[in-house]
Amino acid sequence: MSTEDVSQRFVNIDSWPAKDAVDAMIDGQLAAVASIQPLSSKLADAATAAAARLADRGRLIYVGAGTSGRVAAQDGVELFPTYGWPNERLVYVVAGGPTALVESAEGAEDDVDEGAGEIEKLNVGENDVVIGVAASGRTPFTIAALEVARQKGALTIGIVNNPGAPLLETADFGLVAETGSEVVAGSTRMKAGTAQKAILNILSTTIMLQLGKVYKGLMVNMVISNKKLRHRGAEIVHKLSGVSMDKADAALTEANNDIPTAVLIGFGLEKNDAAALLARHKGHLGASIEALKG
Repeated sequence: MSTEDVSQRFVNIDSWPAKDAVDAMIDGQLAAVASIQPLSSKLADAATAAAARLADRGRLIYVGAGTSGRVAAQDGVELFPTYGWPNERLVYVVAGGPTALVESAEGAEDDVDEGAGEIEKLNVGENDVVIGVAASGRTPFTIAALEVARQKGALTIGIVNNPGAPLLETADFGLVAETGSEVVAGSTRMKAGTAQKAILNILSTTIMLQLGKVYKGLMVNMVISNKKLRHRGAEIVHKLSGVSMDKADAALTEANNDIPTAVLIGFGLEKNDAAALLARHKGHLGASIEALKG
C-alpha cells in the first residue's frame, strides 16, 4: 500500500528545521487536493446517482474506522446546519461505536461481524446511500458493511487512497485519490485524510445541489440557530424576493425561521400557501419560484 510506504525524501524529517518540515507538509497537502482532480466525472456521477436514491426519504450512511471514520462523520455532521438535511436521515457506522469519534479504537477496524451487523440493524434498503471511507481500502469493518449494504440494494460509494483496493470491488462507485506515501510514514490523517475530506465535501455538496438545497448559490435551507445566521437568512430573503430587510426579517419571523417559506412570503404568498407550494415541489425553493412565476 503506497500510503504505508516510507519516502526516502522524508526519512530524516525529524531532524529538519521546523520551517523545512512545514514547507514539505504544505506541499503534501496541495498534492493531496490535486489528486482528486481525475475523479471529477466519477464524483459527478456518484452524486447524481445518490441524489436520485435519497429523494425525500433515503438516508446518508457514513462508514469508516479510525481517522477515515472521523473524517466521514465530520462531513455528515455539517449537513444539517448547512442544508437542513434531517438528522434522522444521517447515520454514522463507526468501528468501535460513537466513542471512537473522540477516542482511539484502532483494533475495532478488524471486526467484520460488527461492520456487517451494524448495517443489518439499520434495515438498509434501496433508498439509502452508504459511503465507506478507508485510506488503505482494505479495512475489514468497512468492507463488510458495504458488502451487506450493496446486497440489500443500497447505493454504495467507496473512497480510498490505494488503487486496486478491495473496497472498490464492493462499491457501486469507487473513488481513488492516489495520495502516495506520507511525510510521516503511515500517518494517513495527513495527505490521505485531506483528500478524503475534499472528496466528501464535494460529493455531499453536489448531492445537496441536486436535491435543491441551494438556490442562486445561496444556502436557502440552512438552519437559523444564532444572530449571525438570522441576519444571513434575512439577507437571503431580501436578495431573492426583493423586499426590504425589515420585511425580510418579518417574513422570517412569520415563517418560523424557515428561509424557503419566508422567500415565498416575500413574493406575496400567505404562509400556508407558501408551505403548500414547497410541499408540491419536495421542498425545492427554486422549483417553487419557477412554478410561482409561471
